[in-house]
Amino acid sequence: MVGALARTPPLFSLFIKIPLPLISRNSRCIFGTIIHFPKPKLTPTSMDNFSMDKRLHLCTLALSNDSPSRSASAPLVSNKSRKKARRESPEGVLKHKLDMCSRHGHLVEALRLYDEARSIGLPLSVHHYNVLLYLCSSNGGADDDGVGLKRGFEIFRQMVDDKVVPNEATFTSAARLAAAAEDPEMAFHLVKQMKGLGIPPKLRSYGPALFGFCKKGEADRAYEVDAHMVESKVIAEEPEISALLKVSSDSSKVDKVYEMLHRLRISVRQVSESTSAVVEEWFMSEEAANVGMESWDVEKVREGVVRGGGGWHGQGWLGSGNWRVVRTQMDETGTCSCCGQKLVSIDIDPNETENFATSLSKLASQREVKADFFQFKEHGPFDAVIDGANVGLINLHNFSFSQLNTLVNRLRQMSPSKRFPLVILHKNRVTGGPAQNPNNKKLLESWQKAGALYATPAGSNDDWYWLYAAVNSKCLLVTNDEMRDHLFQLLGTNFFPRWKEKHQVRMSVSREGLALHMPPPYSIVIQESEDGRWHVPTSTGDDIETPRQWLCATRATTNTK
Repeated sequence: MVGALARTPPLFSLFIKIPLPLISRNSRCIFGTIIHFPKPKLTPTSMDNFSMDKRLHLCTLALSNDSPSRSASAPLVSNKSRKKARRESPEGVLKHKLDMCSRHGHLVEALRLYDEARSIGLPLSVHHYNVLLYLCSSNGGADDDGVGLKRGFEIFRQMVDDKVVPNEATFTSAARLAAAAEDPEMAFHLVKQMKGLGIPPKLRSYGPALFGFCKKGEADRAYEVDAHMVESKVIAEEPEISALLKVSSDSSKVDKVYEMLHRLRISVRQVSESTSAVVEEWFMSEEAANVGMESWDVEKVREGVVRGGGGWHGQGWLGSGNWRVVRTQMDETGTCSCCGQKLVSIDIDPNETENFATSLSKLASQREVKADFFQFKEHGPFDAVIDGANVGLINLHNFSFSQLNTLVNRLRQMSPSKRFPLVILHKNRVTGGPAQNPNNKKLLESWQKAGALYATPAGSNDDWYWLYAAVNSKCLLVTNDEMRDHLFQLLGTNFFPRWKEKHQVRMSVSREGLALHMPPPYSIVIQESEDGRWHVPTSTGDDIETPRQWLCATRATTNTK
């Protein structure tokens, strides 16, 4: 095989065998030789310019050297005709069938299609191979007697023999195959090769190696994967940090447990039920009872709290003895109903708000008509902004201007300057349907005259407007929208939840009338008190009717310093 590879174009001469010590015995027995992709030996000048696109282009040229060029006099073909021809070609038909197999999880049928294509010499693209590898890695070893696992590596080797340039999806599926073979070492080796080929790894690329090492209890190797992620600027999310927290706890690496709780606090804030179980398991463990200081420097702890912005001191485990872990709730003031500790409100840096408003404006300008959005930016400031469509439909089938007006009047009364809030409504809401009712029409005119109404243009997304107005004015935002869809995911997972927590006002309507649920006077984030108590918010609850559940971890503490 090595001799055959030596005769291939330069790109593919990079593909050689993985050293056998890197592959588990199980992998060697089942799959034999597995390939890897070492870093190409390029000159410093060429390395900067030798992108993956150029490699693919060079590969395409190498594979098409014998293809006859189109005659200058050949008739031009429309894009529609070309797309139809590609779709109806043998390769296009195979692509469609494999995509259907992927959609429905039909591994056996996909392998039959692959074998049939190989038997007739049909060339396969990177997409064909990636679909096959995805199906094999999704099913490998789980419910197919290991067929997906075995065929997956076989297909991966064939992809190299066919000189098909891999991409991130290829490596990720190969890493998942390695993880299914219980070989996280090989999964990590594969993801490390991606950088050498100019392919930036994604979070999903690291998962097989990270979770594999964690599952085996190899904490130090899991930390190596985590460090590689940081180096590649790939940000771990809750599943990855939770896995690192558990392997740290199981391995009695108390400092790492402390670090992972801090990372959960920064990036996740409210943990899922599965992560809260991991946290609870740690505090109930013997190791947790044995770690901690019976006395500490109070001033140093307080300095840490100030430096950290509140709710965290970073000085390590305080106190001694067994922990008492209870599921509890906070009252309206943020006081724990179990231990009586009052949680703090962590301030937001004004510069962060300014940067967030700038980033939000940039994103909105890319997705909205620039002239419309730039004109809107001139409005303000306001004491409150209302998501009109959301408020007008709360508990109702038909839009209610009366309900919206009740809220407008309530917010105006609450305003120190008695200023109108800004109502954001789509143009259709302002011109059609209930808006034509004489009373509603008069109401809309009064809001417009007071500068309290903005009708977003046809085809626009209201969300960008009411969110930007609230952020830019640093004011309250009234909406029951949980702001979890794709648009809000674009804003990132760090600052936005903190801003939302301090500025979103929710509303409920009952027989007693309209009720406003103001932002809590405390921060819903993991908090470590100055005397060593811990409060961990979970994602259970978090609505008007159901209070949020918290983990409260306390123990007897002494402080003699």
